[in-house]
Amino acid sequence: MTGLRIAMLTTFYPPYNFGGDALSVQRLADALARRRHSVTVVHDIDAYNALAAKDDRSAAPSPEGVRVLGLRSVLGPASAVLTHQFGHPVMQRRRLRAVIADGAFDVIWFHNISLLGGPGLLALGESLKVCEAHDHWLVCPTHSLWRHNRELCTGRQCLRCVLHHRRPPQLWRYTNALARQLDHVDAFIAKSEFSRRKHHEFGFAHPMDVVPNFLPDRPVPAEAPGPAPHHRPYFLFVGRLERLKGLDDVIPVFARYKDADLLVVGSGGHDNALRRRAAGIAGVRFVGHVPPDQLYRYYRDAIALISPSLGFETFGITLIEAFQSKTPVIARHTDAFPEIIDRCGGGVLFSKPDELAAMMTRMQQDGRYRDGLATAARAGYENYWSEDVVVEQYLATLRRAALRAGRPGMAATLEANCAS
Repeated sequence: MTGLRIAMLTTFYPPYNFGGDALSVQRLADALARRRHSVTVVHDIDAYNALAAKDDRSAAPSPEGVRVLGLRSVLGPASAVLTHQFGHPVMQRRRLRAVIADGAFDVIWFHNISLLGGPGLLALGESLKVCEAHDHWLVCPTHSLWRHNRELCTGRQCLRCVLHHRRPPQLWRYTNALARQLDHVDAFIAKSEFSRRKHHEFGFAHPMDVVPNFLPDRPVPAEAPGPAPHHRPYFLFVGRLERLKGLDDVIPVFARYKDADLLVVGSGGHDNALRRRAAGIAGVRFVGHVPPDQLYRYYRDAIALISPSLGFETFGITLIEAFQSKTPVIARHTDAFPEIIDRCGGGVLFSKPDELAAMMTRMQQDGRYRDGLATAARAGYENYWSEDVVVEQYLATLRRAALRAGRPGMAATLEANCAS
């Protein structure tokens, strides 16, 4: 059976990436290729270099069925700046138009396109078009709904907010340019019910399907051999070190909690401030960046993952990474985290640091309680966030979009692909 020809357009793609969104795109591309679809990924190396300290990465070979095109222009990182400011691919329009020429692909799948082409990219090509909202770029200039770089956004103050984030304003956001371009898209995907609701609260008018993130299957790491990455019992944080991730009020808890340490895995702009906050607290250890294929070792031996985000996260990939490793989660009662925890019972939710300390104590001292959460966590991964389960949801979304767009042949191909 012949699968679909799919183009995935995204600003960042491994190894030219900073966070987990690009890894999610890579996992999806690989999963679709394993199901006999042909996938071409287009990303922008100039955009990565505009934000990276130096260009020190080279792409690894792609698996069979996935072709990766990394774009560069003669202007280098300035090309990404032009895209950001004008809302269309100023330097790469001709190249992008050639890649996604009419008839070249059955599906054009937009991911994070903010610096690849902005809203002007959505009009290119005549294929079935899907736009996946990994963050809140569709309704927020900073992508995060984290107002003035210090608080949750409860109402638009966009001009002052972007200046607080030290970003130049985008004049196209004050026109109807984005709304016009969105009409070219056949289906929109949110990563959680929470994110879909936030999009609509902030004026996004189009229907959205909800398809969560997933992880490729691997055995339960707790059953795999190998030494623990730390010599003492520990709780774990994994993520970007930014203020909105909420570590500022978690670190002081470990000044009083002496029975276990906190391992902080990740890097980011708030790194130095967090290290200063942790000065003199022996139980807080900064690990730095850990390659994705090594993270399971840290999840495997942790008492629990602590996810204290203050912001409006669209999902929570670290939660399901912990679940896959049969590790429970202690998460702040905000954004999409309650939705994930409530669905499987693989963790608990806190609102204040004192509640966090009490939950840590019980998690460490009551083995039967922790084991029950761990079992629910692993079952939740298998039932809701494993590759087969979620890719079927993606393909169902494509089938519905194809039928709405009057493409019954494509819908039949997707039906056959799922049945095989």
